Amino acid sequence: MDDSGNGLRADTLVATVRGVLPSLTPAAQTVARLILEDPATVARSTITELSAASGTSEATIVRTARLLGFAGYPQLRLALAAAAAQPDRLVPGDLAPDDPLSEVIHKVARAESEAINDTVAQLTSERLGLVVDAIVGARRIDAYGVGASGLVAEDVAQKLLRIGLSSHAFQDAHLALTSAVLLREGDVAIGISTSGETPDVIEPLTRAKEAGATTVAITNNPRSSIAELAEHVLISAGRETEFRPGALASRISQLLVVDCVFVGVAQRTYDSSQEALASTRRAVKEFTRRTSPARRQP
Repeated sequence: MDDSGNGLRADTLVATVRGVLPSLTPAAQTVARLILEDPATVARSTITELSAASGTSEATIVRTARLLGFAGYPQLRLALAAAAAQPDRLVPGDLAPDDPLSEVIHKVARAESEAINDTVAQLTSERLGLVVDAIVGARRIDAYGVGASGLVAEDVAQKLLRIGLSSHAFQDAHLALTSAVLLREGDVAIGISTSGETPDVIEPLTRAKEAGATTVAITNNPRSSIAELAEHVLISAGRETEFRPGALASRISQLLVVDCVFVGVAQRTYDSSQEALASTRRAVKEFTRRTSPARRQP
């Protein structure tokens, strides 16, 4: 929502509707899909026209608007009209089987650029600061993720390890659960899931919370199970398409969130982080020098 509580910001409305889509009722999903497919047309439609186009009742449209954070359909239309004033953000960018590689480059770059912009628009310094505070004071940090989100979990754990923090990433649910139940108050558990409904992430995050750890969710869906479970939620953006399963844009937006968290922690622990980075760089450099092919030759 915007700062006034009157609904979603125009510059992130479409991205946020996309994120909450899986958690809406079937009827509300029908309305939401029309918003995603042609937000400019919905902005021009009366509630009666949208009811006919979607095959849903006017009451359903009003409920959908309220589920999206608006007082009613007129407020939703105004936000969509504002979004339509930024037309480049409303042009579909799905890849087609016969797209030339020149178009593939353009569409992939555009999708990732939009994902970054949408994520930045939703990532508040207040929410980020709370997560940074928790990590700075943690004895141990766990990160849980599966598939593409698992790669992001590995990235956050590796980054925090480089600055001297005890951090571990888990893509295997059994290992994640084993670690989660051994956490305690003051530790931090980070669950990463684009949909927010990945059981292999939700279960260890649940156990970590029961053990007293501070829980953080990085997800596209602010209404998802993982978002409801976590104490702190950082919203990423990026849609998945037929040619981008485990979407590139979703992963890029999650990595942006992780980078912001990392830099915030490194700032707060500047002296120790600089010392740790210097030590790790020196160790890797010395190992590389000793094991290079030129050094191994008789």
